[in-house]
Amino acid sequence: MSRQQFGFVAGFLVATVWAVAGFGAAAGALLAGLVGWLVVRVLDGDITVAGLADRTSAPRRR
Repeated sequence: MSRQQFGFVAGFLVATVWAVAGFGAAAGALLAGLVGWLVVRVLDGDITVAGLADRTSAPRRR
C-alpha cells in the first residue's frame, strides 16, 4: 500500500468515526493514534525521549 493510499484510508476512517460517533470520538481516535505512533517511534529508536525533552524545554527566542 502506498503512502497516498494509506493516508486516504486513515482519513476515511477518521471521517467515518466522526460521522458515526461525533467530533469528540474522532479527535480522541486521532490523539490515540498519534500517541501510538510516537511510542512506536521511541521503541524503534527513531526518536529519543531525551531529544523530545530538549525540544520542549529549549528557551524561546523573541
